Amino acid sequence: MQTLVQVLSTHRRSLRDLIVNDRRLEKFRLAVVTEKKPGRPHGWAKLHSLDPNGHGAINMEWHQATKMLICRVVTKGSGRPNIIIGDFVDYLLACHRTKIGTISISVR
Repeated sequence: MQTLVQVLSTHRRSLRDLIVNDRRLEKFRLAVVTEKKPGRPHGWAKLHSLDPNGHGAINMEWHQATKMLICRVVTKGSGRPNIIIGDFVDYLLACHRTKIGTISISVR
């Protein structure tokens, strides 16, 4: 299953950079696994859940022109995305509420 989470930012700086460099991420049971490579057009990163029941990953990509963070939440097998998405949205609202205009979630 794949779920798309779009976060429209009201802040000029990359929301992906803010998330990747935030020490509070582990408090919300999330960890950065990999980050962007130099030379790629868009910044990207991958988060994994630290919750034993939160299977899956969040692939984040930042688009500067639209100030939008696009996150693909991928789970394998019968894994449900509700735990990792819940932790991620909880983190966004707790730590970056003033930088967020809209959060949109859609299931594919």
